[in-house]
Amino acid sequence: MKKQLLVAAILAAMATMQAHAGALDDGNLSISGFGTVGVAKGNSDTAEFARYNQAKGVGDSPRISLDTNLGLQATYKMNDWLSGTVQVLSRKGPEGNFGTEVTWGFLKAKINDEVSVRVGRVVVPTFLISDYQNVGYANTMMRPPIELYAQNPIENSDGADINYQTNFGDLNFTAQAFVGVSRGKIYVSSGSGSVATYRAPDAGISISGEYGPFIVRAAHARAEMEINDIGSLNTLSNTLTAVGFGKLASDLNFKDGKKIAFTSIGMTMDWNNILLQAEYAQRRAKEPVYLADTNAWYAMAGYRIGKFVPYVAHSKVEGHGSSVTVPAAFAAAPAALRGAVTGLMGAQEQSTSLVGVRWDFAKSMALKVQLDHVTPKAKSGYLIHAPAAGTTKDINVVAVGLDFVF
Repeated sequence: MKKQLLVAAILAAMATMQAHAGALDDGNLSISGFGTVGVAKGNSDTAEFARYNQAKGVGDSPRISLDTNLGLQATYKMNDWLSGTVQVLSRKGPEGNFGTEVTWGFLKAKINDEVSVRVGRVVVPTFLISDYQNVGYANTMMRPPIELYAQNPIENSDGADINYQTNFGDLNFTAQAFVGVSRGKIYVSSGSGSVATYRAPDAGISISGEYGPFIVRAAHARAEMEINDIGSLNTLSNTLTAVGFGKLASDLNFKDGKKIAFTSIGMTMDWNNILLQAEYAQRRAKEPVYLADTNAWYAMAGYRIGKFVPYVAHSKVEGHGSSVTVPAAFAAAPAALRGAVTGLMGAQEQSTSLVGVRWDFAKSMALKVQLDHVTPKAKSGYLIHAPAAGTTKDINVVAVGLDFVF
């Protein structure tokens, strides 16, 4: 019932905005939207497959919450150099229900034909498809591969960015730099699952080039992540401190803010009906913290046949060590305590192979069917609500989604 009320409320808001558009529409107001209506089902009754930062996924019964979302964007051009944009998005989130959030909200000043500045809330450009990762219609696959897109939990930042765009012959070059503060909630899957609140001053840069059918984008971002309310981690830290390992407790947690770096490079190609997309990323802790360093990648290939695009993809994430040095004296600690620390510092590892097909059956609408074969490894991969002992059992997830823009 709450899901229906939420969607109805958003649709009512859209109708209201469009009703007022007549008063504002002097050629400067534009209103658009996007969404996905999807249903997915897995074959596991012991763990759930979810998108990153979702508290509820799909098990062995069909659910609409995995991929379903609805977004609305309005831009008003005040004059030749100043405009404002707001985007709201409704989707399943870290608290287990559908929620609505402001994903974009900025004023944009055009300095000249090549340079613009935005102030407000902007999406951080850390991924190949950061700007449109929530717009199903703009993507070939049903969803961004979690193996890579879960490595950076920061999706937007409140601050400012500067964009530079120019052409070098047939090469279209774009550079973007941002600085701000990100705030939000993340779902912590350990134990019975919980929600934590983070604050992260952040900054980064991305560069991209488009040449004919090719697009290449590289990005680097750093954030000082502060999280104080991860209950299970706080309990472990208190125990470590009580038995004389206060330094280790401090190293493991995010309470004082820990610097994390994220670097990625990706490419797309759309040439002679052949579609390719690939991305590689590294996450590295620059200060001691329990979050493991990781390497992640994915690759996708598709072929356009009329209105159909069959595609295949594979993605993988692996651990690349830890930034925490465990003191030699900790070898004498109780086995249960040593096991808890070792388990905490390990990386979530997982790979997925998938096949799917996209059908652009009508203007601004596409139907997708996708089958994911997920192989969880260390720490049950990115499956949620897994058994306490973990799982490495492969699962299959089939999903059908209707993507649309308007």
